[in-house]
Amino acid sequence: MTETSKVTTATTRPKFLRKGEQTRAAILEVALELASRDGLEGLTIGLLAEKMKMSKSGVFAHFGSREDLQIEVVRLYHTRFEQDVFYPSIKEVRGLPRLEAMFARWVKQVTVEIALGCIYISGAVEYDDRPGAIRDHLVAMVQAWRDALERCIKQAMEAGHIRADIDVGQMVYEMYGLILALHHDARFLNIPGSVERAQASFGRLIDSYRPLGSSAKTAVTPAKNSKSAAKKAA
Repeated sequence: MTETSKVTTATTRPKFLRKGEQTRAAILEVALELASRDGLEGLTIGLLAEKMKMSKSGVFAHFGSREDLQIEVVRLYHTRFEQDVFYPSIKEVRGLPRLEAMFARWVKQVTVEIALGCIYISGAVEYDDRPGAIRDHLVAMVQAWRDALERCIKQAMEAGHIRADIDVGQMVYEMYGLILALHHDARFLNIPGSVERAQASFGRLIDSYRPLGSSAKTAVTPAKNSKSAAKKAA
């Protein structure tokens, strides 16, 4: 994820698709929904054909193989994540405002995934010990997001918003830990208030990295619709 090159790609899509492209896009939409619910390994050509009211050969004509389909689903999920989380966040001022925006939108994404499921998290479980093209794509896309977080943290260090002597990798680790805990508590255990706990924890995390003597405190800003999503999870 870069701040310029991919933005151009995301904003110059053709407005009109040919019939074949429309069908392919529709198949991918349904495939993403199924994979979010059942995992990438739960995605089969037969089930997808049934949902689309198409023949298996008709689905194969658009992707060639089940693995190709799974990879395209991963790419689509990553594109949506960029559009919903990354691109809006980089419009914020460099440094801590941008980092806070990235985390807030990340949390908001989780509130959607409480009901649908996260391809990155389920994919990590399914492919943690299974080498191959699908795992490679998942790793590359998760790493792209981690790289974006690291760049943003370094910019916050350069701006003097957080201390210059911190371990960037440690801070990314802690941010990821909050998101994984949120998924676990909100989706698996259905614990009410999980979103607010994640937001409060992030505020304390940021405050712990501020320059010594700084009197600024991070305001905990609830993600839009987070309360309603948390109630649904409960």
